[in-house]
Order: sequence, then C-alpha cells, then structure tokens
Amino acid sequence: MPEKETIERAQEDAREGKAPTTQAGEFVREEIHHVREGKHGVKNTKQAIAIGLSKARKAGVKLPSPPKGTASSQKENRKHRSTRQNRPSAKRSLARKQVLKRQSRLAASHRALSKQARSAARSRTRSGRSQAARKAAHPQLLPFSQVNVDASRMRVSYRDLRLALPALVGRLLSREAPPCENVLLVYA
Repeated sequence: MPEKETIERAQEDAREGKAPTTQAGEFVREEIHHVREGKHGVKNTKQAIAIGLSKARKAGVKLPSPPKGTASSQKENRKHRSTRQNRPSAKRSLARKQVLKRQSRLAASHRALSKQARSAARSRTRSGRSQAARKAAHPQLLPFSQVNVDASRMRVSYRDLRLALPALVGRLLSREAPPCENVLLVYA
C-alpha cells in the first residue's frame, strides 16, 4: 500500500495537469526509498521501477499496460482472467516478502539508477531524446487561477509565479480584462 503523502503528491501532479508518467514517478520514488531504507531489496533497478508502476496503476494513475512478455503483464493477465477475486494466501504473501528481503539493496544506489537512466535513454532515438529535453526545459504553464498565494503575507512562490506569468500577462493584454491602473510584482 502506498504511503498517504505519495498519493497526495501524485494527485497534486494530476491537478497541475502533469503527465501520468510524472504522477507514477512519485510511486517509483517511494519504492526506491523503501529499498534504500532496507524495507526490502530488489533483483535489479528495473524491478524497483516495475513495483512502483504497479502501485501507481493500483492507485488509479492512467498508465499504459506493461510491455508484453514481462512478469508484470503476465500478472495483469492472470488478474483479468480470474472470475473470483480471492485474497492471496498468507503463506504466499509471506514467501514473497521473504524473497524480497533476501535481495540486494544495490539496485537503488545512485550508480545503479544512473546506469538504468543511461540505458533507457540509449533505447530512444536522438530526436526523441532531444524532444524530451526540450519538454523538460519548458514546463507546462499554470492557469492563473491555480497560483497558490500565501494570504498571510500576500506572497506567491517564485515557481508558481514563473509558470503563471504568461497567463497573467495574456489576461492583462486581452481586451476582455478590465483596464488596470498599475500592476506591482514583488519577488520574495
């Protein structure tokens, strides 16, 4: 079961209009932390990512189904085939936990994660990598109505202001907006 904070962070990402993969990243991050804390181990980094994505799907993140031929897809197929939804036996659950406990924690190290990221990037085309970098450099703009204002001090976070500024300028320059005497922006 994912932690409450992880679910809240994923829901916040969804409200901000971020991609389902970004929302699922919160669950993967949590799983990496579980491995680092020693809650359980994993065979390799891909397994930790797969566990996180599986948790994200169960939590309702609209991710595509896992690739065919993987253990995750076989598990999902079994779930759809069965007519009765029985609880897994306690012996089987305990055995799975014990197997994960025996696995290594090295798969969640910085070096292993870096190696996984490089190999995943290698499978993309050059234009695909370039497009992903461009998308990361230009985050999605916030509608001005979603900007969080600290009412006690009348301050707006720099990140929110940076993302909402184009919408604010667009609203001020549109003919529908009432004329403004003066607009004062203060960076805290």
